[in-house]
Amino acid sequence: MIIKSKSYPASFDIDYPKEQSRLTTFFRIFLTIPILVILTLLTMSSFESLASLFNDKSEFEDEGGIIVGLFAVTALMILFRQRYPRWWFDFNLELQRFSARVAAYLFLLTDKYPSTEDKQSVRLDLVYPNVKKDLNRWLPLVKWLLALPHYVVLMVLAIAAILATVIAWFAILFTGNYPKNLFDFVVGVGRWGLRVQAYALLLVTDKYPPFSLK
Repeated sequence: MIIKSKSYPASFDIDYPKEQSRLTTFFRIFLTIPILVILTLLTMSSFESLASLFNDKSEFEDEGGIIVGLFAVTALMILFRQRYPRWWFDFNLELQRFSARVAAYLFLLTDKYPSTEDKQSVRLDLVYPNVKKDLNRWLPLVKWLLALPHYVVLMVLAIAAILATVIAWFAILFTGNYPKNLFDFVVGVGRWGLRVQAYALLLVTDKYPPFSLK
């Protein structure tokens, strides 16, 4: 796959819904609970064997530990073997897609209940890296530090996205439509977050993520 010079090797977008259900929007938090439970169980079981590779399993007992474990194993593979196994990349990609569908439904960006397989209206993609050609084997040691400015900005944007979702909730209840400007903003926050994750945690690119919602 050829990457254009201005593109980033992690992309995220959601089709704008023409009209949304007032009923499912009103009960969205409750409707999302079953699929959130499935996502949580999937994540926990997927990394159970990963935790067994480390002496201190307590580090992997929460979501933060899972993220650290995922990053650590990938970083070690790149650092010592200069490899990113395709099966591991595909697993990461599909897990990100599923998580994105759940988040899109929770944040009212789609009325389609999250599928465990179909992409639906959520388009998320990562470009598989040629490790020896595209990745510096030493950068995983400092990427988390280099991405600190993004973390700070994303914390602020995440709060703004939650507020935008609350406003959109009322807008949908009264008009049946998600305001386009708010929709683009929330999707943009998700896009920004994915790029930072692709760079600092998933380690699929050495290209520094832009400070942009576009």
